[in-house]
Amino acid sequence: MPYYRRIRDLREDKDLTQTQMGEILSCSQRVYSNYERGDIDIPTTTLIRIADFHKVSVDYLLERTSNPNMNE
Repeated sequence: MPYYRRIRDLREDKDLTQTQMGEILSCSQRVYSNYERGDIDIPTTTLIRIADFHKVSVDYLLERTSNPNMNE
């Protein structure tokens, strides 16, 4: 499983805790922590919600591009 470094970095840039992100995504801190570490795969709908929350593309979160902008 991949390590989602950008998801962690974006969360920390906003000074949010894993617990706060879990509340935003309607999951527990433990589940969110597992997402960041790549211990469990992030469901597509949750990945989209994270991207929308941070206003970045899913490809940016997955490190498929270095451009954080979403295609409109």
